[in-house]
Formats: sequence, C-alpha cells, structure tokens
Amino acid sequence: MELNDGNLQTLTEFMRKTLDPDPSVRRPAEKFLESVEGNQNYPILLLTLLEKSQDNVIRVCAAVTFKNYIKRNWRIIEDEPNKISDPDRTTIKANIVNLMLSSPEQIQKQLSDAISIIGREDFPMKWPDLLTEMVTRFQSGDFHIINGVLRTAHSLFKRYRHEFKSNELWLEIKLVLDTFASPLTELFKATIELCQTHATDINALKILFSSLTLISKLFYSLNFQDLPEFFEDNMETWMSNFHNLLTLDNKLLQTDDEEEAGLLELLKSQICDNAALYAQKYDEEFQPYLPRFVTAIWNLLVSTGQEVKYDLLVSNAIQFLASVCERPHYKHLFEDQNTLTSICEKVIVPNMEFRSADEEAFEDNSEEYIRRDLEGSDIDTRRRAACDLVRGLCKFFEGPVTAIFSGYVNSMLGEYAKNPVVNWKHKDAAIYLVTSLASKAQTAKHGITQANELVNLTEFFVNHILTDLNSQNVNEFPVLKADAIKYVMIFRSQLPKEQLLQAVPLLVAHLQAESTVEHTYAAHALERLFTMRGPNNSTLITPTEMAPFTEQLLNNLFKALALPGSSENEYIMKAIMRSFSLLQETIVPYIPTLIGQLTHKLLLVSKNPSKPHFNHYLFESLCLSIRITCKANPTTVGSFEEALFPVFTEILQNDVQEFVPYVFQVMSLLLEIHTSSIPNSYMALFPHLLQPVLWERAGNIPPLVRLLQAYLEKGAATIASSAADKIPGLLGVFQKLIASKANDHQGFYLMNSIIEHMPTESIVQYRKQIFILLFQRLQSSKTTKFIKSFMVFINLYGVKYGAIALQEIFDSIQPKMFGMVLEKIVIPEVQKVSGPVEKKICAVGITKILTECPAMMDTEYTKLWTPLLQALIGLFELPEDDSIPDDEHFIDIEDTASYQTAFSQLAFAGKKEHDPIGDAVSNPKILLAQSLHKLSTACPGRVLSMLSTSLNAEALRYLQGYLQAASVQLV
Repeated sequence: MELNDGNLQTLTEFMRKTLDPDPSVRRPAEKFLESVEGNQNYPILLLTLLEKSQDNVIRVCAAVTFKNYIKRNWRIIEDEPNKISDPDRTTIKANIVNLMLSSPEQIQKQLSDAISIIGREDFPMKWPDLLTEMVTRFQSGDFHIINGVLRTAHSLFKRYRHEFKSNELWLEIKLVLDTFASPLTELFKATIELCQTHATDINALKILFSSLTLISKLFYSLNFQDLPEFFEDNMETWMSNFHNLLTLDNKLLQTDDEEEAGLLELLKSQICDNAALYAQKYDEEFQPYLPRFVTAIWNLLVSTGQEVKYDLLVSNAIQFLASVCERPHYKHLFEDQNTLTSICEKVIVPNMEFRSADEEAFEDNSEEYIRRDLEGSDIDTRRRAACDLVRGLCKFFEGPVTAIFSGYVNSMLGEYAKNPVVNWKHKDAAIYLVTSLASKAQTAKHGITQANELVNLTEFFVNHILTDLNSQNVNEFPVLKADAIKYVMIFRSQLPKEQLLQAVPLLVAHLQAESTVEHTYAAHALERLFTMRGPNNSTLITPTEMAPFTEQLLNNLFKALALPGSSENEYIMKAIMRSFSLLQETIVPYIPTLIGQLTHKLLLVSKNPSKPHFNHYLFESLCLSIRITCKANPTTVGSFEEALFPVFTEILQNDVQEFVPYVFQVMSLLLEIHTSSIPNSYMALFPHLLQPVLWERAGNIPPLVRLLQAYLEKGAATIASSAADKIPGLLGVFQKLIASKANDHQGFYLMNSIIEHMPTESIVQYRKQIFILLFQRLQSSKTTKFIKSFMVFINLYGVKYGAIALQEIFDSIQPKMFGMVLEKIVIPEVQKVSGPVEKKICAVGITKILTECPAMMDTEYTKLWTPLLQALIGLFELPEDDSIPDDEHFIDIEDTASYQTAFSQLAFAGKKEHDPIGDAVSNPKILLAQSLHKLSTACPGRVLSMLSTSLNAEALRYLQGYLQAASVQLV
C-alpha cells in the first residue's frame, strides 16, 4: 500500500464504517482492514491518519486500531509469517515516541500502550535508545510530555512486578536503573518543589499530582524484584517525601464526588503500597522509617470517611497494617491489649459494615458485586482488607483477637434479634466477622481448609445460618440469604455431611430467588458441593442422595437462566454441567426436554458471544447430555444430530470464531459414537474441513485434527471410494502441520490415522512423498518432539505394512537410508518415547524390524541388529529419558500475542486413548521373546551367537526373563 492521499481516504472511509452499529456495514469493513493489515506501509498509514486527520473520532479510531494491530502482530512467532515488514518496524520505532508525546491524551494513552507492547519484545536488545530518548524529555519542563513519558515507562516496567527472576531480567532492570533511577529521583524532588510553588493553582496541582502518582508507581515497579543500591542510598529522599505526602491535606484537591477517587487519594494509596512493599521485603533497611509510617497510616485510617472514593486508599492502608502485623520483627507494636482493641474498634469493625454503596452494587450491579465477593478480585475492597488484617493479627494474637470480636459478634446478633427488619446489616457484619475470624487457610477447590479452633462453626451454622436458609420467603433479606449460602460454600470442608445434605434442598429452592446475587450464589454453592470428594474417591454427595431433589434441581437451574440478569450466568451454567456430571444416567429421562433448551440457548449466544466461561460450560453440558444418553442407548445419537446440526451449520456459515473449535469437538464426539458407516450429513461437510482458511487459526487445529481422525476411523472406505479426490487435500493439511514446530505432533496424529485406517491402495501412490516431506523437516529443524512423533509413525508403518515395506521405502528414497535412520535416530533416541500406547507401537515395530526383515540378518545392516535389540530392552526397562535440549525448552508452548480464539479443550468431549495395535499384542516383551524364538528356528545358531558376542550382560539377563515368561528358548 502506497503512502498516498487515495489510500488515506480509503482507510478513513473503512474506519468510519467500523464504528457503524449495523453489523452488515461494520463486519465487511472490519474484514477489509483485516485483509490489508499484512501489506507494507499499513501501520504507517494508520500513524499518518492519527497524526493528520481533521476528524478527531477517526484519529482516536486509528490509534486504537494501531494499538490492536501491534498487539496482534508485533511478536515474531516461529513458523508463522512475519506480518510487519522490517522497514515498517524501523519507521514505527523511529517515530512513535515523538508522536505519542505530541498527541492529545486520549491518543497518547493508546500509543503509550503500543510502545510498551513493542518494548516487551524489542527492549533493550532491539531498541537500545528507547530509554535515553524518553529520559531526555524530563528536561522539557512540559508536564504533558513528562506525563506521557512516565505513563509509557509505567506500562513498560510494571511487568517487573510479576516476572520470574532470571539473569536477563536482572540485566534489563540494571540497565533501566542506570539510565532512569537518578533522573526519576531528580524529577520527584523537582515536582514536589513545584507543588509547593503552585500550592494555590488547582490546574497546575492536578497535573503535578498525576505526575507524582505515576512516579510512585514507577518506584514500586523498580523496587519490586530487589532493593536497588541506588534507592537504598537515596531512601531518605524518597521516604521522607512519601511521608510528607501521606500527611498532606490540600483543600483544593478534595473532590465533591463521593464515588470517584481524587488525585490525592490515588497518590496516598500508591504510597501505602510502596510502604507495604518495603515493610514486607526490606524490613531491615526500612526499620528506621516504619514507626512514622505506621503512625501516619493509622491517623489516615481513623480520619477517613466511609465514602466509596476512599475505598482504594483505606484498603491499601489496612493492607499495610496487615503486612506489618504479620512480621515477627514488628510484633511488639501490636502486643498491647488496648492497641488491639483500638484496631478492632476503629479500623476493622467500621470497614466491615455493609454500606449503602454495597447495597446498591448488590441490587443494581450484581455482576461486579459477585466478581469482587466470590472471585476474590475484591483486593481493593475495605471488607477484604479488614479480613486480611484480622488474619494477620490472629497469627500472633489469636486468643485476644477472638475474644474481642466474640463480644462484637454477640452484640451485633443481639441488635439484629431486637428488630430484624431495621437491623439486618448488623447480622451481615457479624457473619462476615465470624468468617474472617474462622478462616486460616483457603483454596478455591476446597473452601476453608484450616479453621480457628476457637470458633464453633457447626453451632453458628445451626443457630444463625440455617434459620435464614429455612425461611419460607426466598426473597426476604436477600443479602443475609446470600451470606448464609456463602457460609455453607466457604466452610463446606468443615461442616459435617448431614448438615450439607440438609442445605442441598434449601439451596435448590434459592435458585428461584429474584436477587441475581442470591440465585448465583445458590448455583455456585451447589456446584462446589457436587465436586467434594467422599470416601474411596467417589463424590461426597451421591446420585442416590440427590434422587428426591433431581427434578426440582434441573427445573430450577433452567428456570434461573430465564431470570432477569442471568440469561448468560456462568455460575448457573457451570452448576448445570456439574449436576449432569454427578447425576449421570438419572438425567436421561429429562434430556429430550433439556437438549431443546440448551440448543436454543446456543443459538441465541452464537449471535454475539460475549461470555467465554458461560459458553464453555454450555458446550460441556451438551457433551455430557450426548455421552450419558448415548452410553445408555447409542442409537439416540441421531436425535442429537437432528437437534444440533441446524445450529452448528449456522455457526460454521457465519464463521463464529469463538464457537467453531467447540463445534468440531462436539461433532467428533457424535461421529465417534456411530457404530456403522459414516452418515451422509458428515460426508457433505468433509471437503469444507480441508479448506486452508480453517487451518490458519491456531485454535481450530487440535479439534479439526481430531474430527478428521474420527472421519478416518469411521469412514476411511467411504472417503477412498467416494471422495478419493480429497486425499491430496488431506495430505496438504498434513504437510502444513508438519512444517510447524508448534503443530507437527498434530500432523503425525493425522498421518497415523491415515496409515491405520485408509485402504492401502488409496494411499500407495503418496507414500514416498510423505517420507520425503518428513526427511525435509528432519534436515531443516530436528526437535525432540518431532523425533518422538517420527519414531511412533515409522514403527506404526512397520506394524501396518511390515518391516520389509518399511526398509524398502527408506532405501528407495536413498540407498542405505534405512540403516542411517536406525543408527542416527531409532537406536539413540527411542528412550525418549513417552506414553504407554506410543511405547507399545515402538516395541512392536522394532520387534518386527529385528525378526521379520531379512536385510537385518544378511547385509551391512546386520551390525545394527544387536544395538537395536539393546535399545528395545532399554525402552522396556530403563527410565524414560525426558531431558529436552535447552534451546527447545519453549518451543511447544503456544504463547501467541493475538486475539485469536485459543483452543479450549472440552473436558467432557474427551477422547479415550486409542491403541491401534489393541488386543493383538497384550505384552510386547512376550511378543519379542516369541518372535526371536521364531527367528532362531529359521536360522539356527545365528541369533544366539549375535547375542553372546555383543549384547551387554544386564540386557541379556532381562531378555532371558522374557524368554522364560513366554516359555520359549532360542536355538
């Protein structure tokens, strides 16, 4: 694409169409942009648009498109085409920093993100001057530019907070510190001075305080991995200024907004985080500063109001206290009973209260409420922080803290009992307090795994939780009902089974509650209870125990999906999946009705897939319906196909990318159930499955390969007779997969199925070409994964067509090739083969080479006979060689930085491992003994003499064991 006005105009028109709400206008425009993004100059055209367009909307649109383009394409992935040309990469890096700094803030943010994406790949090795270019801008004095630099630096360095330690990381951080730490400290001091100079200028203060917040975030990132020498030497500068900022109160920066945190709150929150980092990781160096930070943060907590805008600040401040009170060093600060009482009274109890803002979220923003409360993403909520502080205090002061809180709990419950309608929030806080006091250790899988012995959970359940669950009106006091359900869920591993069984029908009833939070919690609690393990690895709650409630459970779960706000509720769908899995054949009578509802739901969500977890559990539930019903009666597979195929057809025709891999998995499951020949409906689809465009998407490859394997297993003869012209297409897929290090194993899965199932005459003409392709790949890049798959393939070939055919095909490509493969690949590498079926195939294949291939006895290949036998005995007896060369360690890990839907394996569409040899060979060691006996009978004396001269003693001992077990001997 040339850099000219015509192309800029075209691009502008398509950009505008991508903003159109009408999908018939928007989608083609998106497809067009996707189709041209591989062209040279495309990113440069986008940058030109965002710099020069007169239309602000187009500028922002170009900036977002550019950032997403970089996110999808900048990383160079082995085996995949490089989507951005080298000249474009150079031009982008040369111009983007300048462009970012001179753009308005909305565009600056997008470009800043793009720089950090590029930086993650190219900095420092391929972009060494990035930092110096940024640091020089600190001198500009223009805070619009300085904040642009700081924002970019923040998005570039924040990964240091969660990267694993490595030499590369240390070197990069050292380089950053050498260039950046000193200018950042000077900027910090200068900015604080400017704040004093402009103390009465609100506009200047807003810019300066956003700079200070960014500087504080950078401080956190640069200090996270270890305490840098520079910051240790300059600790006085940083800490005394941080302390002053914590105690600062500028009336001009106070906001009237009760919801949105102001600049002052954001800065102080970050400083609390920085202080907590030092208190936790560098407590020795931080000790002189700690008491004044504890005092400042304590005063902050006691004087800050209950408004939502202070939530982040309060929770970070409490987290600071929590991290300090857990350290043995600082234990003395909290020992005094009055201090503990004061913390409980002034910090913990007030921050556990259910505020009107929480009530609003519970009613009107249930999704966010659930995300924070259930999924633990409530790190920045006051309640969560207060809980953590209780846990921290209990580490050293469990007795006194439990005693103080027990008093609070009893008085709160007393207040509730006096007037439940008015005082229900007291009970809510009491339940929360008991939960935080009792929980010592928790996992998502088991709930609370370790509890405070001083709290009687069962008694509290009977006296205070069961009463709420038992109440006839499920819609009364929804918050308390949700609390009660959550209590059952959290303490499920601590409560006796009879109490859990008592709770099950009550939870089923709460699925009908109008409150989204309440019925979601009920679904989630049931799902968690159904996964609990009982004795001898069965589920704790059995299908028999569920029998009285089965119909009600299924009815209420499906009805809950119809409740307002829950049409795509992932917790309900997960509970449906888990109920099917637990109840197994008891759901068969209900399936005809339920499959219709599931299919209808699938049709609706496929129009605009927006909830990936919901969609995943929906497909899992479909798979369970199919598996359970067809296990009882395989002929019902047809009725599932009737119900599902119309929706599947629509999904495939509309190319709903998120769903296509799922559809292939469900189709594989259906096709694998068929016992007779392959149905026509599947054969009609077969040619479409070979279209190259489907194989471009990484997420399609595993399910498509499995589907093609199902076609080969059920219909190889049909393909050979009525779709023989498609065999080259099938081999084309194999050729594409084999060329990729990430997908070569999938190519082998496909080829192994072709070898196993296709009639010999239909592929005989292609055999030599297949082997040539494999050798080309061996020469260009030989990885351990490829070698392992290659070995299984050649041995399967030998098992299927015989050892002579294997030797002849190798030697027809190049004389003596067979010997080279044995010597260079099979003998040294067979130890690496893993998996019982793979090892069995190799054992049977090598046995055939040793005993059914005359060339091994009478030519120069004979010298390889004993080493090959030795390698086979090694495969049987030695531990598997699972070492991987260093340079290959990351090859198999697919980490594509793209928006492509990754492949999500459906657990309940799982495929049993297939053994192509099956019962024909039950014990490969016995087969080896019998085959050697047969060979020695055919050429007496030869085998024994080869064994006695060159097989090592240990291998010989093992071999004699096999011969004894098979009751044969060599002659």
